[in-house]
This record gives sequence, structure tokens and C-alpha cells, in this order.
Amino acid sequence: MAVLEVKAYAKLNLSLDVLGKRPDGYHDMRMVMQTVGLTDTLRLETGTGRPLCMESNLGFLPADESNLAAAAALRLCEQTGTDPGGLSIKLDKTIPVCAGMAGGSADAAAVLRGLNSLLGLGLSGERLEEIGALVGSDVPYCVRGTTALAEGRGEILTDLPSLPPCLVVLCKPAFSVSTPELFRTLDGCRIRRRPDTAGLMAALERGDLHEVARRMYNVFEDALPPRRAQEIDAIKNVMIQHGALGASMSGTGPTVFGLFQNEARAQSACLTLKEQYAETFFVYTVENLLDQV
Repeated sequence: MAVLEVKAYAKLNLSLDVLGKRPDGYHDMRMVMQTVGLTDTLRLETGTGRPLCMESNLGFLPADESNLAAAAALRLCEQTGTDPGGLSIKLDKTIPVCAGMAGGSADAAAVLRGLNSLLGLGLSGERLEEIGALVGSDVPYCVRGTTALAEGRGEILTDLPSLPPCLVVLCKPAFSVSTPELFRTLDGCRIRRRPDTAGLMAALERGDLHEVARRMYNVFEDALPPRRAQEIDAIKNVMIQHGALGASMSGTGPTVFGLFQNEARAQSACLTLKEQYAETFFVYTVENLLDQV
């Protein structure tokens, strides 16, 4: 039997724009994504002699193919014709669930990277991303990590200059958001404001963190129910008051993040928010996930 422990890294949306609904029912997106050091841990074991076994420290998570980590393992084996001789996946989850940080997709990506190494498959990052696209729209990005523009359903990736060094505070309020409901709301209304994605990318090119932070925006914030939108705005305001250069919601939410240059101010924001929101974290940005295995 062979064993490998691998980390799954959360992602943030520095910007998120929904361009329209496609004939296949999906939506065309345009997003600038960033990997951060909030992680789940997965223990992969091959050669167990038993069918795929999926376990998690959270009892409510599925233990079958509906868990993206298990689905990724099955797709990898199907696509490569590989028999791992039995497989066990044990997931220790820290990334909040249904939080807009692609936790499930990050787990799937970690499985792809980990099994590629553990089984000695030698697959390129590009091939892993192709397999990841069969699992979920965010998985290709989570395989790659880095600062990137994501288009199409999220699977068309273009590397961007790295986000300048900064500190990140994440805060997930204690409510969930229905992704299908937010898309339906956007489909039925006129989007009042869109992110300046081109300006944000130009700021990345210049290495100007202040201008990146100033241009962060997520169109889903306009689609939130009023009471939820007020809570998101309140969390953003706490971050700004504590010195964040900018704050925004990630994905379909409800996680809010702020970018900081000053560690003391970031720690202060984190401690203040943690008094009310248990799932509050202080993290750093991460690049080049394929080098993490």
C-alpha cells in the first residue's frame, strides 16, 4: 500500500462577472481568481484491495461519488485506465462548506494532483485540468492555483501576474446561499454594476495592490436577498474600518474577504469578526499548486 497526504487550497474571486446564460443551461463567466492558504487535508491510500472508501470528519458530507473528491478519483482512473488496487480517501475538512470558496472543487483537485504523484502517472497539469473539467467547473482552476482569469463556465484559464504580497481575512457568516436561486435572480434582472475586470488585470500587471483592491467586485452581491446583503455589507465595513484596502464576497457567497497590507490591522479585523462569526480566518495567498505535491 502507498500513502500520501495532500492539501486542498481554497480560492477567492477577486472579481466575478456573469455575462449571460448559455444554450446548454450554464452561464458564461468572467472571473479573476486567487488561491489562498486555507486548506483541507486529504489522506490518499492506494492498494487497499477494497472498493473506493470515502471518509470525512464531517458526518453530513456524502461518502460516495456525489463527493467531488471521490468523483475526481473515479474520473482519473477511468480516463487513464489505471487500477489503483483499491483506494481510500480520508478528508479532514477546514474550508467552510457552501461558502463560495470552491472547497469541494479544491478537494477534487487535490485528489487529482495527489493520485497523479502517488500512482506515478506523470500527467501534465493541462491533462489534470481536462480531467478536472469532467468533475466540476471550478476544478481546473483548483488544479492549477495561482492568479488567473477564468472564463466560459470557469474552465478556460489564463494565467495573470501574481497578486502583490498581501494578507487576507476571510469571514463566513452563518447562513447559506442558494447558487441556483442567485443565478435565477440575475437572469431576471438588469445588473446595475459590473466589475472593472480589465482595470483589475491592468493593476495586476503593474503590481498595484491598492488598485486591485479598489476594483474588486462580485455581481452576485446585487442578487442577494436584502437582509443577507446588509450582513455582507456590514462584514465588509468592519474590514474596511480595520484597514482593508478592499473587501468583496467570493463566489456565490456568503464568505467575505478583505485584502490587507498591515498584519496588525488584519489580525485585529480577524479577532473582531471572530467574536461574532466562528468561521473567520487569517491567511496568505498561494501560487503554483502543482508544485505543492
